[in-house]
Amino acid sequence: QVQVVESGGGLVQPGGSLRLSCAASGTMFSFLTMDWYRQAPGQQRELVAAITPGGSTHYADSAKGRFTISRDNAKKTVYLQMNSLKPEDTAVYYCNEGTSVAAGQWGQGTQVTVSS
Repeated sequence: QVQVVESGGGLVQPGGSLRLSCAASGTMFSFLTMDWYRQAPGQQRELVAAITPGGSTHYADSAKGRFTISRDNAKKTVYLQMNSLKPEDTAVYYCNEGTSVAAGQWGQGTQVTVSS
């Protein structure tokens, strides 16, 4: 398991961009698939994007073409570049990995609000 701290959220107008960062601790980071999730008010948490240790990526349909997940193993950091943001992207965004998800352990997340 790793512990994570998400940052980079904020208020942005529709069509704008944000880059989220996820700083992780622990020695296993470079061996883990890392995920970005989000949870909107009244909604279930959903997987937005994932990146494997080798850099292969997966995106939810809602994120394809607009979001890019990347990682820097030397810095133990995962990024989520979000472009062309829409009001429906408003949510708390969380970074996590599988073992911690299964254990129900989450960071504090970072709030993204897309509004004019």
